Amino acid sequence: MTGDAPAAIIIFGAAVRPDGLPSGALQRRVEAALACGERLPGTLYVPTGARGRFGDAECSVMAALLVTRGVPRTRILEEPTGTDTLSSVIACARLLRRHGHAGPVLAASSVYHLPRCVLLLRLAGLPARAVRPVGPAATGWRQRWWWRLREMPALPYDAALMLWHRARGRV
Repeated sequence: MTGDAPAAIIIFGAAVRPDGLPSGALQRRVEAALACGERLPGTLYVPTGARGRFGDAECSVMAALLVTRGVPRTRILEEPTGTDTLSSVIACARLLRRHGHAGPVLAASSVYHLPRCVLLLRLAGLPARAVRPVGPAATGWRQRWWWRLREMPALPYDAALMLWHRARGRV
């Protein structure tokens, strides 16, 4: 990363377990953000995700993980309204603009999900790049293919919706 402005790492949400603890995917996304952020001075962490079926909002669970790993609260900017990838990107783009963020933007998510996250962030006008994921993408070949096949229609669909939102000045 170059430039004087610190990076913002948007951490995309994943499920919270019925006991309120983070799912493996959520934990791996935070770990990836931390591994990247440790190399970048002054990193701003932006966990995004609303409350799902269980526990607190995904962004709150991720913020708590960040704090337990030593990230100061002043470097965490929670986005609690995103209910899916598209709404999270729109909300994070607005949030970063409101806070005057001028540095690079990085996306932390699961390996199958990163292409869509980065594309949508770029379509929202943010200079986004992917954070290297940590841990296994999925446990078995069926699960890996399920997630890949799920992303195939989601990526162009969300991209078209993002362009529609941009054309109407909503991003």
